[in-house]
Amino acid sequence: MRVAIIENTAVTHHGQVGVALHEAAAVIDLYKPWLDGRLPAPDSFDALISFGGEQTALSDHSHPYLPDLAALLYNSAVSGKAVLGICLGAQAMARGAGAENTIGTNPEFGWCQIGLTDQGRADPLFAALPADFPIFEWHADHYTLPPGAVHLATNPAARVQAYKIGRAGYATQFHFEASRAVVADWLQRFPDLIAAQAPAFTAEHASLAASAGLAADAYGLAIARAWVALI
Repeated sequence: MRVAIIENTAVTHHGQVGVALHEAAAVIDLYKPWLDGRLPAPDSFDALISFGGEQTALSDHSHPYLPDLAALLYNSAVSGKAVLGICLGAQAMARGAGAENTIGTNPEFGWCQIGLTDQGRADPLFAALPADFPIFEWHADHYTLPPGAVHLATNPAARVQAYKIGRAGYATQFHFEASRAVVADWLQRFPDLIAAQAPAFTAEHASLAASAGLAADAYGLAIARAWVALI
């Protein structure tokens, strides 16, 4: 299988998604449009992934490729290809589908609790997960449920935590790719950003990682493997 991965910022961890792709011997084509504006051609991949970034899904002035990314994600999902949008990727796919993007209204950081909807509990992406589970979040922006999308997961802070478009077009507001190793690296790389959003997180990190983080690692890998199986 050939998988196109879009990185939207300088530091992008593939995390649990990378583990699942390597297990499946996927061939990876890597794109960094924040550097050069390049995106994959629609017929050049079997599956498409768009990871997160510090920009908003509406930051066309600084990242002029975003409208094309939004359209590529949505059109690929509608065509029946396996698509995965995480955080900014989910926000961009929602934009492409005609949803409303909300900027700075729904901040979350850390291991947070997610609840599956009835549709989510019946969906193959979450088949191995309990109805409620911890997973990592780092975002301020959000979106409304795209027209025609299936609402899969929710929580009080950001209602549309996961949705599905087409056969296998999935989007998650949460960072299920973020293993404890990824989070630890973020903490070292971005201490000021994290302190500004979650002042107590650094002091509590070790205990949280040993509890919610341990469980989230297993759930994140289960989600990643389930999505790869749909390619």
